[in-house]
Amino acid sequence: MEELRSLLVHLDGGSHAAARLVHARALAARFEARLSALFAVSPHFVPVPLPAPGLGLPEAPLVDEVNPRTRRRARACFDHVTETSGWPVRWDEITGGDPVETFARRALYADLLVLGQHDPWDDDARDMPRDFVESVLAASGTPALVLPRDVTAHAVVDAGCILVAWRPGREAAHAVRGALPLLQRAREVHLVNWSDDEAVQRLCLDELGEQLRLHAVEGLVRHEGPPPSDPGEALLALAAGIGADLLVMGCYGHHRARELMLGGTTRTLLREARLPLLLAH
Repeated sequence: MEELRSLLVHLDGGSHAAARLVHARALAARFEARLSALFAVSPHFVPVPLPAPGLGLPEAPLVDEVNPRTRRRARACFDHVTETSGWPVRWDEITGGDPVETFARRALYADLLVLGQHDPWDDDARDMPRDFVESVLAASGTPALVLPRDVTAHAVVDAGCILVAWRPGREAAHAVRGALPLLQRAREVHLVNWSDDEAVQRLCLDELGEQLRLHAVEGLVRHEGPPPSDPGEALLALAAGIGADLLVMGCYGHHRARELMLGGTTRTLLREARLPLLLAH
């Protein structure tokens, strides 16, 4: 069976960091994988008084540094979660610079990332770029488990029912490969493809099903039909209807000047999903 050997979970000072770390730790324990918790937030700029030669007046150049209160919250969260016996977690941190670029570099050495859905109402997570998840996915290429804001309602480790949104292409294939360790342990794996071309639709789901069976994925169920008017909302409705614990999908878009131009389906899922997503770009 496929295995996960290294996980990287993102920590910030937000109110959802603890649940994210708890789930990452449980997943690492299940696969006996190395787990690193990386604290990464955007720096803020503070004035540092320095003497101005010849004028006797102070200058105030701007120096970027991480808000110490945010770091204390993140470290307290880490210590609280890891003070109980269980799978070991390594603390690491980014102390300055662009958190997306640095996190993405670290992500190159992980099998799976554990990230959190953006919460616009979480004042304690204001130090995070709104597009952190999308940008890290695009910059690193590493599959990511994106946990919803109310993640306590879900158990990713024991995901018995998984929905795979299939669109023949690199992104979806990458997401499925990243999800194989979880797919192999699922009770049911639902495959959905919506297309106006029934012959192509049937063929691509046949080929995907055959590939998954070669990797010991069982309990396959197919969903076919014409494209819905809003694929994102349709996927969420299907996931709710079958009781899915996880949705696997390619993250479509391109990375340009720190702007990820996402398709409507990906935007909808990242904004509205109430279940964990496993995404890859």
